Amino acid sequence: MDRDNRYIQLACFNLGETLFAVDIMRIREIILPQKLSALPGTSQLLEGVINLRGAVIPVMDMRKRFGISAAPDYRTGKLLIVSLARQKLALAVDNVMEVITVPAVDIKPPRDIIAGFGLEHLLGVCLSDDRVFMILDIDSLLGNSGHPVSMNSQAEQG
Repeated sequence: MDRDNRYIQLACFNLGETLFAVDIMRIREIILPQKLSALPGTSQLLEGVINLRGAVIPVMDMRKRFGISAAPDYRTGKLLIVSLARQKLALAVDNVMEVITVPAVDIKPPRDIIAGFGLEHLLGVCLSDDRVFMILDIDSLLGNSGHPVSMNSQAEQG
């Protein structure tokens, strides 16, 4: 099959007025915010953990990750449960909007014009219905925040 004919499905969400997208194959589920349990000694980017059907999942506030002012009410947002290499991570976002399908060739590399906005966490940029979506590299989100908490080792200990 010709690579120019490939399409990618992206789940779109917003943080305020800024639009983001994540490869839908990385999302396990979308849920309403849950009660957070704090963890001592975690990174500033992790809000705590949730218990989702017996699994302990760290929660990252995406507004904090990108330096966007706090949402008026955390409980009105959504949690995107995404798969990383060794664990799941819940991304706290304002709202999950839709799933779009874009041709792979229409995904452009992030440009210098958005440098400073977490450029290292973007795979690319795409257009859909005259809206610009920044496509997140979810594997990089914990990388620059110091050592992430290993949920596997904590679960084994306690």
